[in-house]
Amino acid sequence: MSVGKLRFRKESRKLGKFLNCQAHRKGMPTKIFVNLPVKNLGKTKSFFAKLGFKFNKQFTDKNAACMIISKDIYSMLIAKKFFKQFTKKKISNAKKTSEVLLALALGGRTQVDKMANAAIKAGGKEPRPAQDIGWMYSRVFEDLDGHIWESFWMDAKKRKK
Repeated sequence: MSVGKLRFRKESRKLGKFLNCQAHRKGMPTKIFVNLPVKNLGKTKSFFAKLGFKFNKQFTDKNAACMIISKDIYSMLIAKKFFKQFTKKKISNAKKTSEVLLALALGGRTQVDKMANAAIKAGGKEPRPAQDIGWMYSRVFEDLDGHIWESFWMDAKKRKK
């Protein structure tokens, strides 16, 4: 069997697993794409690259960038002019109003601090001090457009009911 046929079979199996997953069969979402309007796509990409995020080149161009958060979570960073094509509503100014709070679960306190510190160093702002309630630790930062991102770690087993 040729290498091409082996690759095709492997990709077909992957697609089959995806299509047959329980959530997909029940019509439930299997991935999330958070679409955010941004003022300057180049600066925004640079900001998030400094935090360690990568971009899917297949879905990145002059109008938008597909930021990979995890295997099933992405943020589409979309230039405001292009974003306007998707809604008739006025685009909110995230520096003045809250549109959404984006929370990212990380593997530990050190990772939370690392991400928040990188965001601040890259030009983001920290609107409030870190919160430590024992079983959960979080820090919040605003990106260049004012979108609020909360990096957090928690040990739910230690949470008292």
